[in-house]
Amino acid sequence: MPPNTTATTGDKPGKSGRKKGRKARLVVLVLVLAIIGGIAYGAYWSISTVRASFPQTKGSISLDGLSGPVDVKRDGYGIPQIYASSDEDLFMAQGYVQAQDRFYEMDVRRHMTSGRLSEMFGKGQVKTDEFLRTLGWDRVAEKEYDTKLSASTKKYLQAYAKGVNAYLHGKDGKDISLEYAALGFVNDYKPAKWTPVDSISWLKAMAWDLRGNMQDEIDRALMTSRLGPKQIADLYPDYPYSRNKTIVQEGQYNELTKTFEQNGSTSGGGTSTSSATGTSTSSAGSALQSQLSGLYKVLDNVPTAVGVNGQGIGSNSWVVAGDHTITGHPLLANDPHLSASLPSVWYQMGLHCRTVSSKCQYDVTGYTFAGMPGVVIGHNQNIAWGMTNSGVDVTDLYLEKLSGDGYLYDGTVKPFKTREETIKVAGGASKKIVVRQTADGMPLLSDRDDELVKVGKKATVDTAAPDRGDGYGIALRWTALDPGTSMDAVFAMDRASNWSDFRSAATLFDVPSQNLVYADRTNIGYTLPGKIPTRAKKDNGSIPAPGWDSSYKWTGYIPKNALPYEYNPERGYIVTANQAVVGKGYPYTLTTDWGYGTRSQRITDLIESKIKGGGKVSTDDMRQMQLDNSSEIAKLIVPKLLKIDIKNKDTSGAKAVREAQELLEGWDYTQDADSAAAAYFNAVWRNILKLAFGNKLPKELRVKGQCLWVDPVTTTGPADATNKVRECGERDADQAQPDGGDRWFEVVRNLMDDPKSDWWTTPKSLTRPGASDNRDDLFKRAMIDARWELTAKLGKDIDTWSWGRLHRLFLKNQTLGTDGPGIVKYVLNRGPWKLSGGEATVNATGWNAAGGYGVVWVPSMRMVVNLDDLDKSKWINLTGASGHAYSAHYTDQTGKWAKGELLDWSFSDKAVDKNTSDTLVLKP
Repeated sequence: MPPNTTATTGDKPGKSGRKKGRKARLVVLVLVLAIIGGIAYGAYWSISTVRASFPQTKGSISLDGLSGPVDVKRDGYGIPQIYASSDEDLFMAQGYVQAQDRFYEMDVRRHMTSGRLSEMFGKGQVKTDEFLRTLGWDRVAEKEYDTKLSASTKKYLQAYAKGVNAYLHGKDGKDISLEYAALGFVNDYKPAKWTPVDSISWLKAMAWDLRGNMQDEIDRALMTSRLGPKQIADLYPDYPYSRNKTIVQEGQYNELTKTFEQNGSTSGGGTSTSSATGTSTSSAGSALQSQLSGLYKVLDNVPTAVGVNGQGIGSNSWVVAGDHTITGHPLLANDPHLSASLPSVWYQMGLHCRTVSSKCQYDVTGYTFAGMPGVVIGHNQNIAWGMTNSGVDVTDLYLEKLSGDGYLYDGTVKPFKTREETIKVAGGASKKIVVRQTADGMPLLSDRDDELVKVGKKATVDTAAPDRGDGYGIALRWTALDPGTSMDAVFAMDRASNWSDFRSAATLFDVPSQNLVYADRTNIGYTLPGKIPTRAKKDNGSIPAPGWDSSYKWTGYIPKNALPYEYNPERGYIVTANQAVVGKGYPYTLTTDWGYGTRSQRITDLIESKIKGGGKVSTDDMRQMQLDNSSEIAKLIVPKLLKIDIKNKDTSGAKAVREAQELLEGWDYTQDADSAAAAYFNAVWRNILKLAFGNKLPKELRVKGQCLWVDPVTTTGPADATNKVRECGERDADQAQPDGGDRWFEVVRNLMDDPKSDWWTTPKSLTRPGASDNRDDLFKRAMIDARWELTAKLGKDIDTWSWGRLHRLFLKNQTLGTDGPGIVKYVLNRGPWKLSGGEATVNATGWNAAGGYGVVWVPSMRMVVNLDDLDKSKWINLTGASGHAYSAHYTDQTGKWAKGELLDWSFSDKAVDKNTSDTLVLKP
């Protein structure tokens, strides 16, 4: 029997009669007709329609399955704090409340993770579903549930699913959200019951977006069509250990040397990417080029869960020991940088046992994922923790030599494992596909594009590769395709009471591997968890490997007791911002593609400037650090730009260019939204990158539609200069290169003292008149181009320029707000907001320099935890608690977030009661 859900009292009663329900349905139908038909917005937007799916937040509701009453207390921002007397009641209530606010979002996510988007949105999603079915996230999640997770975790997942289904019981889609009303007009989709596997699958989607260097593997291989090994090495410089500090500096290695000696070998490869065009790539020639180009197009269509398809994923977190804080106890800050989404990927919530005991073990608050029980980032009554993406390399691409129905492996043809998948399509016929996997479970990604199959059959190869035979394919090895225990880790962290508990919980966190920072009232710490592969010496994981050679297989995993950690370092603080975790002496390769430490070093400098002068850090100091807009690349380049002489004889618009140059005089390098200097500098930076690097990259990396006359690539060498051909870029603007992140900071820094480098040369065929053959000429050309670009975008009068006019955030509903009719987009989307910050600043409002200035990823939330008095902690979300358009809580935090403000974060019973606006009682 489905759970019984009965609303007994309150502001928003449940459906109490057929007549009332019919009336509500008619109102929704009128709305849908108005939306689809494009009828004027104002005439049909009734209050009853808007409120049709709003949650009941007062009074009481009876739910079958509860063992006792549960209180749901919401503050003025709609953020719920749940109070229960048993673990099962607590998580059942969490499921119910999250479904009240966010079920449509939850439903879309589970259709994404299971490759069933076509069931909701029709034939346009079939290709995406094919790829997601090939990855098989839901199949792995099912194996986790059946074989890996603890009995208590399964119990919590079941309770959560029961709560979600209690909310769904008796409701039509249009009673749940406006989006279902719109979908209901074009298909007969009805939401299905929630399952525990639906919750686990979300961790796979999160791991996909935080998967490490797979995109860099593809890009490096694609570059070989136009660039040589030295040029590619220039564009992937080594980590600057001497300038930017690693996370672990005083780490605990007492177990490490012993473990290393017992294993007898390292994974090899170090941290250099100088081998970026080694054996793996050259052995496959144009086969790999063609396959990777096609694979990128497939990957680009996969919807993001939390990131920008693996690009630009960063985060800041740091913790300061009590010796250096005003309170005498630690402070912890965190702001993960993720794709801007509406609603935000995070859902704020408190989960409180009225009395913590063996029956009810949780008193925790923080940021959750709608669709998954527990708290992912936050604090409980004893400890606090934050996360940033470690960027460790847990994926490898393998070029497979196809032969008949199998693939070549050490000279023998091995059969693929196969399974058939049926994709149901709303409004159309179902489609069947066959998924092929290697013997060790690697899915053949290239099967998902017909063109890739044709290219693989026709591709030419060099003598180092096996005969072409039936062509080539690309397979994926990824730790998240193995069942794991990350869901166990979430609950273990939520109830941890000390460093030892937390470290034990972290060992369960298989994927995605995250930098975890920790604090309690006395101590601070850091630990790196994760299932991280080891590789043979000749393979460092930086480029795709030949699948036909077993010596390129993973050799195992780094032992968990050999993973780096740090506890109460003497310096009194720990900073993680995607920089290198450890120094060169660490005997395992974690990745060849760290972030380059621009943000982490700036945070370190801000902390040290405070404490080395004898100052003490406050909660507000932590907040101010999160908002730091300083541009590190501007500090390097602006002095050079100011030395360039803009003369009348060089250009008829010299006066206008000089006027723009003067903006940079006296600029303090901060990228505030109202700064004209920041606008001009970032335009110059963008044009420097385009002239020096972007125009020289292969079309597969350049912005879609941007065309150049270039030397054609030949089979015998990188290019043939005898005849120019017109090549147009193929990447979406927010994914193209050079993206202008801190890797490009490092590239330019390394070239600054070589003003005659070939990179500063711009042939006339690749730019407008005024080609350069040295650094300063190129910088001058960039200054001129930037002036005219901003004149076109912002006007002639530089007094009206501002960075915020260029650097804007639009929040879009991730389904109908992206691809729906114009009136639907108007209803569901919000913005713009003019933002401060920028790429690789602490206030990391990311933009892609190849594609434009618009914001593509953001600090998705910000928090500062005060371990002296948890009620003095602060937090903010990108949007709001609600996923319902026109709810008061849809984007009610965004304005404050954009200004850098934080909300009070109540934890104690007294503080929560003081700030409670609505109370709902869930009764058995």
